[in-house]
Amino acid sequence: MSTDRPVPTNTVLGLPLAALTMAEVVALCDEHIRAHQRLLIGVVNAAKVVNMRRDAVLRAAVLAADLLLADGMAVVWAAWLLRRPLPERVAGIDLFVRLLEQAHERHYRVYCLGATGEVLAAVVQRIQREYSGVQLVGWHDGYFAGGAEERVVAEIAAAAPDILFVAMSSPKKEQFLARWIDRMKVTVCHGVGGSFDVLAGKVRRAPVTWRRLGLEWLYRVLQEPRRMWRRYLVTNTVFSMLVLRELLGGLRGARARRQAGRRRRGLYSSHQPKTLSPEP
Repeated sequence: MSTDRPVPTNTVLGLPLAALTMAEVVALCDEHIRAHQRLLIGVVNAAKVVNMRRDAVLRAAVLAADLLLADGMAVVWAAWLLRRPLPERVAGIDLFVRLLEQAHERHYRVYCLGATGEVLAAVVQRIQREYSGVQLVGWHDGYFAGGAEERVVAEIAAAAPDILFVAMSSPKKEQFLARWIDRMKVTVCHGVGGSFDVLAGKVRRAPVTWRRLGLEWLYRVLQEPRRMWRRYLVTNTVFSMLVLRELLGGLRGARARRQAGRRRRGLYSSHQPKTLSPEP
């Protein structure tokens, strides 16, 4: 990533997260498209933070992003607790919609990759209907054999999109983008996960109130309890432990620094020359 101004970041649980609002992220994407400068966007939630601790390949792929955003409210709350606050949550699906709106207004070239053929067809129809200013230069479903991957990459490069949306599950999308970003020569790349399913109407998103309360994960569990309950129970518990450990480590470090400061001040005072009071 090359920009005229540095992006403010705060390190949270070892990850350099961009301290930007949604509006600032959209504006940054616009700047990169106009300047033809690469911007690979990565997003993290509690589950991905935990999985990155277990999966070195996923961690390397996520950290290859030029811009890393807090996709989940749990990450935003953790940043606040650790005194490295972020201005707000920048959810991947919300950024997806905002970039579609920007592409509609500025007639940007867009390529959609991922999901099933049925879902992808519904997404294409909706973009053409509701975001008619978008130049939709190509699309391909996410179910292709490994041998076809290079052909799909070549197709994307030939289409020369300004924005590439990749609707694959993690860690597949992170690894795909890290592996092929330079070959595709796309300006803005955004892995949107299951956002195509939402845009196509196949999956319902949590109501706004649930999202503001950080309960979007619970809404998903209620929709698919058999598949989701264990995943969120485990990852949310481990994430909470990671935050607690970091918080306690920070408190111990602060206490040690205060004690060291007191010792230095005491040592300094003991070496000061004593002054004698004049005799009466």
